[in-house]
Amino acid sequence: MGQYEKLLRSVLSGAKDKDLSFSDLRLVLEHLGFQCRIKGDHFIYFKDGIEEIINIQPLGNKAKPYQVKQVRTMILSYHLGGDSA
Repeated sequence: MGQYEKLLRSVLSGAKDKDLSFSDLRLVLEHLGFQCRIKGDHFIYFKDGIEEIINIQPLGNKAKPYQVKQVRTMILSYHLGGDSA
């Protein structure tokens, strides 16, 4: 299992929402095909075929737990994770 698969499972499990690094959350979104626009410390992710946008900001070097949950909800709602979702 590669690094991306481990990260995706971590996001989908919900067990490490408080401990996920911001760069790891960005890696998952970019691997899923999201494009990023940066405005200040706001990283705004969007993807064709997905109505919602994802706006994430770092909390130090960690991702905010509620934003990890938003990403998980979007992955599950749109079946973006392949076999893992």
